[in-house]
Amino acid sequence: MPELAPALLAGYFALGLATGFVAGLLGVGGGLIIVPVLIVLLHAQGLAAGMEPQLALGTSLAVIVFTSLSSVRAHHRHGAVEWTVVRRITLGVLAGTFVGALLASRVPATVLKVFFVAFLFYAAIQMWLDFRPAPHRAMPGRAGTTLAGSVIGLVSSWVGIGGGTLSVPFMLFHNIPLHRAIGTSAAIGFPIALAGAAGYVVGGRHAAGLPAGSLGFVYLPALAGIVAGSVLTAPLGAWTSHRLPVRRLKRIFALLLLVLAIRMLWTF
Repeated sequence: MPELAPALLAGYFALGLATGFVAGLLGVGGGLIIVPVLIVLLHAQGLAAGMEPQLALGTSLAVIVFTSLSSVRAHHRHGAVEWTVVRRITLGVLAGTFVGALLASRVPATVLKVFFVAFLFYAAIQMWLDFRPAPHRAMPGRAGTTLAGSVIGLVSSWVGIGGGTLSVPFMLFHNIPLHRAIGTSAAIGFPIALAGAAGYVVGGRHAAGLPAGSLGFVYLPALAGIVAGSVLTAPLGAWTSHRLPVRRLKRIFALLLLVLAIRMLWTF
């Protein structure tokens, strides 16, 4: 990997500290934080002009491979992972994420973003108002869960997130308690990140002008610095999650969804 200024390495590490805590707290991969900050840092370095978004998205998903592992271990210790849901949804998220990552640089995502932003605003309002689904509503069967996973994976690969902003509301809608939805989302984030990162590596393997230290659209120096910080704070975020009241946690998650929606609107 190329030599980097200490300030940049410190910036990647600090970004990792914030990312890990958010990942553990809310069951998301941290892409909400990683992608916009990493775009700024890459631009400041003058690296891969015009390809900063692809590098940020690919690197974000590669980071989430590690943050999701650290986070899910902590949630599993609290008995907060629905492994049946994870097994049913994994095939769908693997397929949707890998295909989405391969298409990311070729297919306009504007229409998808519009629907995604609308969904985020809807989910945030429902969560803030503490909407409660019909008590008889349960998770769909294997086919329905796999289909939902493919949609979650596809969208996640195009916005560089671990899927928690979609999978947590999806599980809440089907009456899985919030803390268990967050823990399960952390586990779902691993196959999403793995398939997404692989797709960005393959999709960027022939891209011209990538900076030294890149593996496709994954920038390894940033990956190393962010992961070093995130694995330290993900367990702390998970520990905090299980000590916050459900209503307060829902409102924190609602604010996260609103921030993501506003950020996506800003980039249209």
